[in-house]
Amino acid sequence: MSATELAIGSSPIERLTRDLRAAAQTLSSHEARFLVDAYYIIQEDRKRSTNQIRALDAAGEPHDILRWFADQNKALEGQLKSALDQYSKTQDIGLWARDIKGIGPVIAAGLMAHIDIEKAPTVGHIWRFAGLDPTSKWEKGKRRPWNAELKTLCWKIGESFVKVSGYDDAFYGKIYVERKRLEQERNAEKRFADQAAQILEAKRIGKTTEAYKHYSQGFLPPAHIHARAKRYAVKLFLAHWHEVCYWFHFGEAPPKPYVIEHLGHVHKIEPPNFSQEV
Repeated sequence: MSATELAIGSSPIERLTRDLRAAAQTLSSHEARFLVDAYYIIQEDRKRSTNQIRALDAAGEPHDILRWFADQNKALEGQLKSALDQYSKTQDIGLWARDIKGIGPVIAAGLMAHIDIEKAPTVGHIWRFAGLDPTSKWEKGKRRPWNAELKTLCWKIGESFVKVSGYDDAFYGKIYVERKRLEQERNAEKRFADQAAQILEAKRIGKTTEAYKHYSQGFLPPAHIHARAKRYAVKLFLAHWHEVCYWFHFGEAPPKPYVIEHLGHVHKIEPPNFSQEV
C-alpha cells in the first residue's frame, strides 16, 4: 500500500451512533448554535476543496490528499446535518418550519437555537435581533445591536427562497417573486428616487459602476431590488415563525396589533401549514 493510500484510508469519520443521535435530541441552544455554525464552516471548506480538485483535474495534477480532505469534510458535514435533523424534530416549531419549502433541518435548528420566544413578545424583537430592522444602526464604539450568526442565517433563508421560487408549493418563494415584481414596478415609476439620492450621498459608489448609473438616474439597481424582495419574504417568514411559535409555546395568539401590517398588507397573510388549534 502506498503512503497516499494509507493516509486516505487511515482516518475515517466515525458515523453517528444511535446513542449520539439520541443525544442530539437533547442539545442545549448553545450547543445547537455551535453545531449550526460548524456545519456551514465545514460546508464552505468542502466547496473550496471541490473547486480546487476540479482545477487540479483540469491541469492534470495529482490531488489524492486534497480529495481525501474533501471526502472527510463531506462525511462530517453529513453527520452534523444528521444531528441537527434530530434536534430540529424535538419542537413543534421545528416540525412546522421543516414543512416549508426552502427550510431544511439545519436552518430550522438554527432558528430554534437562536430565537427565544419568551424574549420576543413581538416579531419586531426577532427582526431587530436578526439585523432586519432598518432603524437599528451599529454606532461606532458600541456593541453590535444584532446577532451576526442569525443575520447570516436569515440571508441563507432568503437565498433558499429564491432557489425554490420556481416550485408550485414554494409559499415564500412565490412571495419573493410577487414582491420583486411589485418592487420593479415601483422602481420604474421612480418611487425610490429619494432613497437612490440618499444612497449616493451616504456611500462611495464608483461613477463607472452599473449601480451608480441606476442611482444617479433615480432608480435602484437590480441587485438592490432583488435584496429588497428577499428581505420582504424573510421578514414575512419570521413573522409567521413568531406567530406559530407563540401559539405552540403560550397556547394563544401573539399580542395585537399584529406587526405583519408593517409589511404593507391590508389583509393579514396567514402562516402556511398551520391551524390555530393547540
